[in-house]
Amino acid sequence: MGIKRTLLLASSALCVAQPVWAQEQGTSAAADTGGEVVVTGYRTSLAQARNSKRDATIIKDSIAASDIAAFPDLNLAEALQRLPGVAINREAGEGRRISLRGLGPDFTRVQLNGMEVLGNVDSPQDSRGQTTRDRAFDFNLFAAELFNHVDVEKSYQAQQTEGGLAGTVGLFTARPFDYKGTKIALSAQGGTNTLTRDFQPRLTGLISKNWGNFGILVSGAYSRRNTREEGFDTYRWRRNKANGSNISALTAAEQAKINSGDLLFARGNRLSVWDSKQERIGLTTSVQWAPTDKVHVTLDGLYGQFKGDRFETHLASRGGGSSTWLGGGETFAGTVYPNSRVNAIQWNGRNEVTYLDVSGGKASTETRIQNTKNVFKQAVLSGDAELVDGLTFTWLGGVERSRYDMPVNDKFTLEGFGDVISDYRGGTYSLVNTYKFNTTDPNFWHAKRLYVNNTYQDSAFDNVKGRFDYKVSSDDTISVGGEWRRFANSGYYAEADNIGTSGFVSGKVNANPSAYAKTYNGYSGQSWTIVDFPKMLQTLGINRSQYLTNPLGVFAVEERTGAAFAQYDWNHMLGGVPFRGNIGARYYRTTVTSQGTANVGPVTVRGEYEGVLPAANFIFELNPGLMVRFAASKNINRPALGALAVNGSVTNDNGNVTVSIGNPNLRPYKSTDFDISTEYYFGSVGYVAGALFYKTLDGYISTQTINNVPYSQTGLPDNVYPGVTGSTVVDSYSRPVNLAKTNLFGIELSGQTDFKFLPAPFDRLGTAVNFTYVDSRLDYSKIYQGSIPTTLEGLSKYNANATLYYQDKAFDARVSANYRSGYIFSASPVLTALGPDQDVTGFEGTVYVDMSAHYSVTKNVQLTLNGINLTNQREKQYSNSTKRLYVVTRSGTTLLGGVRVTF
Repeated sequence: MGIKRTLLLASSALCVAQPVWAQEQGTSAAADTGGEVVVTGYRTSLAQARNSKRDATIIKDSIAASDIAAFPDLNLAEALQRLPGVAINREAGEGRRISLRGLGPDFTRVQLNGMEVLGNVDSPQDSRGQTTRDRAFDFNLFAAELFNHVDVEKSYQAQQTEGGLAGTVGLFTARPFDYKGTKIALSAQGGTNTLTRDFQPRLTGLISKNWGNFGILVSGAYSRRNTREEGFDTYRWRRNKANGSNISALTAAEQAKINSGDLLFARGNRLSVWDSKQERIGLTTSVQWAPTDKVHVTLDGLYGQFKGDRFETHLASRGGGSSTWLGGGETFAGTVYPNSRVNAIQWNGRNEVTYLDVSGGKASTETRIQNTKNVFKQAVLSGDAELVDGLTFTWLGGVERSRYDMPVNDKFTLEGFGDVISDYRGGTYSLVNTYKFNTTDPNFWHAKRLYVNNTYQDSAFDNVKGRFDYKVSSDDTISVGGEWRRFANSGYYAEADNIGTSGFVSGKVNANPSAYAKTYNGYSGQSWTIVDFPKMLQTLGINRSQYLTNPLGVFAVEERTGAAFAQYDWNHMLGGVPFRGNIGARYYRTTVTSQGTANVGPVTVRGEYEGVLPAANFIFELNPGLMVRFAASKNINRPALGALAVNGSVTNDNGNVTVSIGNPNLRPYKSTDFDISTEYYFGSVGYVAGALFYKTLDGYISTQTINNVPYSQTGLPDNVYPGVTGSTVVDSYSRPVNLAKTNLFGIELSGQTDFKFLPAPFDRLGTAVNFTYVDSRLDYSKIYQGSIPTTLEGLSKYNANATLYYQDKAFDARVSANYRSGYIFSASPVLTALGPDQDVTGFEGTVYVDMSAHYSVTKNVQLTLNGINLTNQREKQYSNSTKRLYVVTRSGTTLLGGVRVTF
């Protein structure tokens, strides 16, 4: 549906937005009423959240703990997906990142205790962008129990830090003034996953002591679990010919078809398993002091550690010329292995080969190990003071340091030659391989290749800000303030490939892996030979560290930003209607310094940009139950870190000079945003809501290649490459630039209510539902040769969530289903001489179903049960807009049961 038509239909039935889950801090989920246990948490949270949303000046949704250290979900991303406009992606079944109102994770700012933060883990899968350098926050870094509440700000106001084009997520840990006296909460859970079948402990604890004007709180969370994603994948698809294979057994027509180059073969296929042993530790502390009733000081600290020891293995094809089973012949240790022989072939109407039967195809197994560790540290000192009557000063100073280490990222490949059939005829996301050889016999395989790698990244945030609020009258406030921020990100990697290959191929090194081989039985229905890494290194006498002494891709990016704002808030009557809101503007100036390595020596490039961001929020309360909101603002989104890094290359191939590099002179994405919503409230819990939002996005960043450019225009020093000067003509110059412009339009519909009007026991039921539609298109063909016009990367047009809950005196339970429609993951094509491998990659839609239940034995003891991914949802990733098989995985269902005790 076009944007104009959708806007017309939606405006004719505009009616509100957003169910939110929140509760005033310190409200207990189980109240003692004459010795009777009464569960009030979830329903009470909905009612209080409704009021909180109603009172907000900006468009905002919230989630909060229903009790001490009792967040609604075990994962922050999975809790956020219950809100309208929020979609998430999962890693091994667990929520990792969010997309807000159709814009990807890089467009959402995340603040922790009032300070902007960056916290990245990674993905074990290359197809998902394993160690991407961006500004997104990975919400699986911390256990949800460490947090007291979360705010999602969708409209902008001048006092908010600039940079969240989609919105800002505020995370808040618990503080001692949230509770009275002494509070203790302990929780222990244990569970398992249907694929890993391990024991997964999960422990949390909180203790808070409040002496009236002084308080201390400490909390901690520990969890350990094994994860598994298993499935099958291709390496995309490519047009190919016989590639040296013997095709004489085929018909003349089949031979002609292969030789035409029209057929698309999977570049490879494999059965795959990604295992990880994860350990997560989180600690928070908070100290609050109120020396007078006009002065408040808070010190918050947070430490997080996320470790993963990964094991990855594949049973794969290794055909020649980027094909599944074609070609592949070689002479190995004196033995001649001919190219494969094609016995039978079938293809579909799109010329995609769906069935291939070969003899002597080259197969392989890959054994990969990775050790990762993420450490996050933050300290924030904040406070407020009433300086004189009506004048308040609020301030914050904070530091954050995070480090991502992958000291081990190694893989070892075995190869062998055998007969095999690959069959894709079961549908787009189907693969059945029939191996006509013993995949578990070590003597079938020979050692071929060792790859070693390590990767390190560091991030640092420093932040100082202050704000003066002056109450001109009881209904009018003028605020002015300023902010200074420093952000730094640096890193490098080292790698070596094909270690041992020449010795294996020549026969000088024994390639029989029997001394260090073992059988892997973890994949459903198929086993194969893998290697024991320590034994392999010892047997072959390899010291991996000697290959990792030369750092590559060295980069360092630093941003320094100064900002100032002025804002006016009011609450008046206009034409007999309550009218409140704010209006203001924010000025920012950012300096970027990017350092990196090209072919020789370090390179340093600097850039800067500035701007003014106006913002206005208006609320009309037409009657006690009906409210209309309007919001308009400008905002920015800073470029991804990888785009700013100067660690590209300059090459001179017989006078043909090629430059590929990052761009520290990138300007931020810019947007102009408009929101309108109508909200109608009824009963003690219920409301229905509808909202429209519209954004214009300018300066969309993409890679541009220009030919015949003077070297002086690249911005690089003359000494980067010998013989290259400012007057040298660069044949091909590639870098990210601010190039494209697009618009984004969306609708949010939501509602919540209890069913008290129904007869017992159905009167204890309730529901909260929402639906979001977003549309935005960009003609990527104007950016990338071979691409197509499509939706923005990461944008799902449709998102919906439905929660049904039941609550009585001692028992409450809820089940939630979340739908996210398919989306484009990358619009950057892969081009070859025979045509593009793909124009886009993307994911199909998913429906995830989760549940939770609680039974209060007493007012202090509660039994808990959580279920995650109850339907074992498949993640299906495709290659090309025609949706060819790329990756299909499952991660299993996780169940956790336990007990929670409060004092």
